[in-house]
Amino acid sequence: MTNQIEIPPSFSQLFRHRSGRLLHPASTVLARYELCEDLACALVEQAQSLYHGGHSDEAGVLLGLHGAISGPDAGLSPSEAHWVVQRLAELLQWKAPLLPAAPATAD
Repeated sequence: MTNQIEIPPSFSQLFRHRSGRLLHPASTVLARYELCEDLACALVEQAQSLYHGGHSDEAGVLLGLHGAISGPDAGLSPSEAHWVVQRLAELLQWKAPLLPAAPATAD
């Protein structure tokens, strides 16, 4: 049975060497993608609640959530946390804020 999930290049590049080869098995990359995509989708409602509750502007909400998911106990790499917030902004149709630098690719 083949997998029907298509991993976007913006995510798979997080797991590629500069030469383009994957640094982890495809099954690992798929599992990490599913986790990150699910997290981004799950954060939509929380982000909207924070925004509509007047706690912050769009960028502030996204930056705050980035801080929450990029901590050492969150279980995400810095580049995955960056991707999740970029994806969350896309889902919300908000402008993505400038985030702290995350590694573009693994070495």
